[in-house]
Amino acid sequence: AVVSTQSTGQHGVVRSPLAGNFLAAQVREYLKDQQIEVVPTYKIGSKEPVKEGQAPIWTLRKNIPGVTASWHNYQVDYVIEDLIHHVLQVHDKPATEEELNMIPGNVFEFPNGYNHLFGAERFKIPEPLFDPLGTNLRILGGDMLAAQHVLSSSISMCDIDVRPGLWSNIVLAGGTTLLTGFADRLTTECHAKMTSSTKVKVVTGGNSTDRIFSAWVGASILASLGTFQELWISKQEYEEEGKLIVDKKCP
Repeated sequence: AVVSTQSTGQHGVVRSPLAGNFLAAQVREYLKDQQIEVVPTYKIGSKEPVKEGQAPIWTLRKNIPGVTASWHNYQVDYVIEDLIHHVLQVHDKPATEEELNMIPGNVFEFPNGYNHLFGAERFKIPEPLFDPLGTNLRILGGDMLAAQHVLSSSISMCDIDVRPGLWSNIVLAGGTTLLTGFADRLTTECHAKMTSSTKVKVVTGGNSTDRIFSAWVGASILASLGTFQELWISKQEYEEEGKLIVDKKCP
């Protein structure tokens, strides 16, 4: 997923690579540094309870059918995604290392039974979503815009008379926005950028499933409209002209 804000008209669309894939890459880097191996659930035959930080005691499942590398990676990604949504948290404001260390940690149990205590890093990993300074550039591409800058850039590209209405109707969508504290931090950062007279409202309606798939659901509704059918691209058209056909049909 890519953090993006869309307002009225295609010229109001702004994107940043600081989103779900970025968080997953940061978590992988952290686990690598900590020498923590992510063993997916399908490989676990049995496991025994162990104390926090102790080496896991587990056995390999017997008669595991042959799996492709892509399927194995998918299972590993599933564990990392579970870790992200159960451990990572957005602080309500920029915080120092000392302040973060004073907050109680969060223990996460991996599929093989290993228990790891996540302390300040559970706040530090998602912090670049709002403050990209110091981000590991090796795993990113494109312009790194903080979430609040994505919003302000998008809204500033729209007609001035509709901007107040956009600031008061910020709708969150996508799995990254489900991080604990995301909406509150975004509201705080937006207020810091705007004058006191500007009303900023962040809408977080719907359950978690609705938020995760809202972009897909919205696109499917749009694609099913009769007026949208003239923009459909057939397989033959794509094979003949390649990706240029997208710009031609949807300028």
